[in-house]
Amino acid sequence: MQPFTKRVIEVIQSIPEGYVSTYGQVARLAGSPRAARQVVRILHTQSHIHKLPWHRVVNAKGEIAIKDDESRLMQELYLQDEGVTVNHLGMIDLKKFGYDPAE
Repeated sequence: MQPFTKRVIEVIQSIPEGYVSTYGQVARLAGSPRAARQVVRILHTQSHIHKLPWHRVVNAKGEIAIKDDESRLMQELYLQDEGVTVNHLGMIDLKKFGYDPAE
């Protein structure tokens, strides 16, 4: 496993229940701020293997970015089960639910 992949997995595992992080934020915390797309690939290929809380990662606007309707609904339901409010457009208030490990 590549060091960046390992760090991404660790960052995603550290996102607490009831909060979300963005792909870009995960990339930055893992040491490569311009690697948000790589975070998407890692989530896609490693979530099941490492039991990652994939549903806690959203795009920079706080939007659920998954296009597949079933997976999008699953992400929304998982987040709501954790107390995260998702509006009718699939948006999450990052000021309220965004995770900042520096805080």
